Amino acid sequence: MTAARDEILARIRAALVDVPDTERVERFAERGRDYQADVRRVTADELPGAVDAVCAELGLATVAVPPQLPPQWRPTAVEVVPDEGLTAEQLDAINGAVTGCATAIAETGTIVLDGQARSGRRLLTLVPDHHLCLVAEDQIVELVPEAIALLAAAVTERQVPVTLVSGPSASSDIELSRVEGVHGPRHLVVLIVAP
Repeated sequence: MTAARDEILARIRAALVDVPDTERVERFAERGRDYQADVRRVTADELPGAVDAVCAELGLATVAVPPQLPPQWRPTAVEVVPDEGLTAEQLDAINGAVTGCATAIAETGTIVLDGQARSGRRLLTLVPDHHLCLVAEDQIVELVPEAIALLAAAVTERQVPVTLVSGPSASSDIELSRVEGVHGPRHLVVLIVAP
């Protein structure tokens, strides 16, 4: 009886591999909002307009992007500067970054950046005041161990840096007064992209 049940469940899981789990996606969005991130859901067709709208809302005239960020993910209404070794001072003057991510974790509302391709290097996402991160629905996993498993090869073989982001940068002083933007961006906007 147990073997038959396991086989049926395995077939169901296999059939659902390409189907986004709306509950998982919504949990990620809710947890991200709990951390004071501005989380929005858009379709792939709406994405270009949504990226431009966020840049306008934040008052950004220029943004830095990882060189390998897909063209359809880049804003069109602002100046785009590919991060090809920009210094901290240059990034600070730009004050906005648009990136993708390696994966995202629903249970914790965490974005995982791996310093590669769409994520960009760590400096790109830590220096500017505003970070707009694009997360495809199929990149969202349920739990931390799933995300770690996805990153294991990149970390052990290529020794890439991994940054876990759960909301805008924040710190508290001894009186528990919250201050945002101390160790990274003051504003985090996440666009969850449906297929």
